[in-house]
Amino acid sequence: MSTGMRRPHQLDYDAIERLFPPPPEYFETTFFEDPDTIARKQLLRLQDRAQRAWQVPFFRKRWEAAGFHPDQLHTVDDLWKAPAYTVDDIRASINENPPLGDYQSIGLEDARNEPMRLYVSGGTTGRSRPTLYTAWDREVGAITMARALYAEGIRPGDVVINAWAYSTHNGAHAFDEALYRWLNCVVLTTGTGNVTSTRKQVELAHEYGAAAILTTGDYMLKMAETAVEMGLDPKADFNIRALPGGHIGDAERVKEVWGVTPAQPYGFHEVQNVSIECPLRNGQLHIFEDCFVVQVVDVETGEQVPDGTQGALVITEIYKTGSPQFRYNIMDLSFLYPPGQCECGSWLRRMGPFAGRGDNMVKLRGVNVWPEAIGDVISDVAGVTEDFFCRAVRAGDRDEMIVMVASDAPTDEFAAVAERVEARIKEVMSVRMTAEVVRPGELDDLTGMATGAAKLVRFKDERP
Repeated sequence: MSTGMRRPHQLDYDAIERLFPPPPEYFETTFFEDPDTIARKQLLRLQDRAQRAWQVPFFRKRWEAAGFHPDQLHTVDDLWKAPAYTVDDIRASINENPPLGDYQSIGLEDARNEPMRLYVSGGTTGRSRPTLYTAWDREVGAITMARALYAEGIRPGDVVINAWAYSTHNGAHAFDEALYRWLNCVVLTTGTGNVTSTRKQVELAHEYGAAAILTTGDYMLKMAETAVEMGLDPKADFNIRALPGGHIGDAERVKEVWGVTPAQPYGFHEVQNVSIECPLRNGQLHIFEDCFVVQVVDVETGEQVPDGTQGALVITEIYKTGSPQFRYNIMDLSFLYPPGQCECGSWLRRMGPFAGRGDNMVKLRGVNVWPEAIGDVISDVAGVTEDFFCRAVRAGDRDEMIVMVASDAPTDEFAAVAERVEARIKEVMSVRMTAEVVRPGELDDLTGMATGAAKLVRFKDERP
């Protein structure tokens, strides 16, 4: 018989719920804490997290080289003294210390003592990143996810369809754990359209009165089209009242079709859910500050930018016991609102919605262009659907961007649609690009829609 083996139920759940309240308690307590309480809590957890990260080779050697030590953290602002790192540093760590790198604070052998999960990122922008999760990390991460789902409108007892891809990636599993363990929901794990057909998913949502479907905004529109083909009205014949994940795709179009306003959460593979849109649905995302410290830096220099200025997000988690993320420049684009109380009553720091990838930036004639942002720019151009794809190419002696858009207009009007797209981009972004118009569905292989990808691709760099 194994000795020292800890079962999942032997976690200190009382401590977990006391330190990281789940919903609905969170929205009755911690969500409305005053700034001084938030700052004290953050500092204590930040100091503890730094001391434990100091024991991890990846962080220690970087910190020593930068002249930083955890003892220098006397205020939360002292976090700026620690060096940041990017996904390129993680990939270098993996290459030098395969397969897990030297940035984890735990190893596969630790599973003998407590339950572990290993998730690997999808690798849509490079080599996949492994992250080991302890049982504690999974539970707290599930709580933050449950908070987000609750804020988006999901309630205990709801039937929820989880249409994300169950794979090596964290996403679908994190949703499932949050719904089942912390929201008492009935979960239908359909997976993506290439696992359970879209028609079958529509049937299940209708038959069981699903309150929510977890997927991308793009796939919600595809499900709506299928529902109409089946003689069903997405607004009148379903019980949908929450659409998490609406930040991916045309949120306004999703709202129009389903009659529900999608919420805009933010999170990523290594840490799960970081923030959730204000209950007022005003585009302001409240950061779970009992779990995270969020900073914003200039994409190119890594220096701090003023509040309200878009830059790359630098995330420090202060809840995990396993793989640390301490000043991780994730290169997702957003901005921070100035400190203050929101109209909803919360004092939590607020950030803007995800605005694209900093490492996808293309400089055209001196203008910084982020391909993901183009979707918003052209979303209301007549004849354009929500589907688009950008290609960076080298033409002559300069970089160019080709914007491919899907159109439901007659083919003989494609030239006019292209002209309107090009004019709108020039008007808003002050740089000229070339538009190519295709029929709906012709971009599916490029974006990943054809294979039911959980994270659609909107950009390809074809430059030599």
